[in-house]
Amino acid sequence: MKWLMHPLLVLIANATESELAKYVEYLKVENQILRERLPKKIETTEAERDKLLKVGRPLGPKIKNLISIVTPRTFLRWVQAEEEAKAKEQVAKPKIQKGGNRKPEEIHELVLKIRKETGWGAGRIKGELYRLGYRTIGRTTINRILRDNGFKPEPPGNPDNTWANFLRRHASTLWACDFFTKPVLTMGGWVDYYILFFIHLETRKVHILGMTPNPNNEWMKQMARNLCVFFGEFEKPPKYIIHDADSKFTRDFRKMLKSQGIKPVRIGPRRPNQNAIAERFVRIAKEE
Repeated sequence: MKWLMHPLLVLIANATESELAKYVEYLKVENQILRERLPKKIETTEAERDKLLKVGRPLGPKIKNLISIVTPRTFLRWVQAEEEAKAKEQVAKPKIQKGGNRKPEEIHELVLKIRKETGWGAGRIKGELYRLGYRTIGRTTINRILRDNGFKPEPPGNPDNTWANFLRRHASTLWACDFFTKPVLTMGGWVDYYILFFIHLETRKVHILGMTPNPNNEWMKQMARNLCVFFGEFEKPPKYIIHDADSKFTRDFRKMLKSQGIKPVRIGPRRPNQNAIAERFVRIAKEE
């Protein structure tokens, strides 16, 4: 199994605030030296601009003290252009209305859309419709719509069937994460370190994001930021990240992922088979 280590992210994840300041100062000086050896103007591609916007926008006005590849004014122009494009797209895109005022054919289309995008069965589709405000659409109606459009009903007694379809459908943009522990000998004796890893379901590539003896909310928020930077280099970034119901996966951690367009998928309690690939890696890591 191939381990994808990112030393800089591990270094940042375990740094104190004063150490982080020193790291940033060094990187700025190094970047300045490299910049002086390049042409005065660097032409960026659209993909490169998207990467810079993804990691630069959350910094707000502070970006002007960091950016050197283009001027702060140019970066601001990119931000404005992106916002204008999103606004135009929002105007052009039909809104999904909540509640029961939509026509039957629109509900019909919504059921099929959810099924095609997620692979869910009637039960989960019913739950999603309920969340959107449709309180009166029953499982029988949903099953009839699916059956009339060529979708086979779920086999009885197999609640994980739709989950397997979801994993298969989104394998290329689906990652799973979990913790495993390793004892580390410190000046104060042996301490259990929690190691947070992510594994790509399609390729089984593993990325160790960070390690700490105390995975509290602040540390998890920083891990989410580091993860977004890591995925910012991907041509095909993830759409979903699976994790279990462990309280270490905090609301702020999930919120940070959502802000970058990544949907965290929390599996049910006592359902380790739904995160089987990550669980298998935990066993391997503990044995080595």
